[in-house]
Amino acid sequence: MNYILSIETATTNCSVSLSKEGKTIFLKEDNSKNYSHAESLHVFIDAVLKESGITSKALDAIAISKGPGSYTGLRIGVSAAKGLCFALDIPLIAVPTLEALAHQVDCNDGVIVPMLDARRLEVYAAIFNSDYKEIRETEAQILDENAFAEYLDKSNVYFVGNGVEKTKALINHPNAVFIENKLPTAREMGMLAYNKYKISDFEDVAYFEPYYLKDFVALKSSKS
Repeated sequence: MNYILSIETATTNCSVSLSKEGKTIFLKEDNSKNYSHAESLHVFIDAVLKESGITSKALDAIAISKGPGSYTGLRIGVSAAKGLCFALDIPLIAVPTLEALAHQVDCNDGVIVPMLDARRLEVYAAIFNSDYKEIRETEAQILDENAFAEYLDKSNVYFVGNGVEKTKALINHPNAVFIENKLPTAREMGMLAYNKYKISDFEDVAYFEPYYLKDFVALKSSKS
């Protein structure tokens, strides 16, 4: 039996799952609009292990949602994952956040565009076919009425993630399908992580860094 603990903290959803042979068997998450990662993540990890009836020593690997996403959220998740890997002497597996998000869409045609809200009229987006094969890598994309036109003119395009709301306000196309109120979750990470585990696709625990896509920008306080 291969047990993998998956951690997703790229957005406001603080999510932890346990999978066995790639199948998610326990999930604990809080997808409220407030970031609760610092307070909740380790509590959720303990709860998932307790509810599953296994100890941390039974884990074969830790999977982390690698980004893009919230700078602070990713840092918290990666720090926790690294700590567990060091303490338990088990491998670290990185799962692309947008790839896992794409697996929330079940379709037989067209393409899937998982997207996360960035600043202003920008999203972090990738494009996958209906078999979840990446056909365009992750980019920071400025939205306008012509965004994704080359795909929309050919087939259905399924938009999913917290970037959908502002995309829907700009794109008016009959082939656009907007799947709202979805955030990345550790539920979809189990099989992706297991596939990597089987081929020993591991990260260097000491040097692994999240995929921020953009440099962190600290905003100045409005207080004088």
